Amino acid sequence: MRIDKFLKVSRIIKRRTIANEACDAGRVMINGKVVKAGVEVKIGDVIEIQFGSNTTKVEVLSLKESPRKEDATSMYRSV
Repeated sequence: MRIDKFLKVSRIIKRRTIANEACDAGRVMINGKVVKAGVEVKIGDVIEIQFGSNTTKVEVLSLKESPRKEDATSMYRSV
């Protein structure tokens, strides 16, 4: 699954276009490397996102194409 889509369906970022812009601006890293929006995410990857001065770090636990709202938070855990 693409990183921009994962961020949207897991509800870490509200819209896919915003996730896409964050990736293009270099604010998203997977396992310590800055990535573009088309990079594939795998289970076990650690995603780091910079929101202004805040940094959010999560580990990917599962990949679901269209989870329900209640199941979205089970796709990742905070590190």
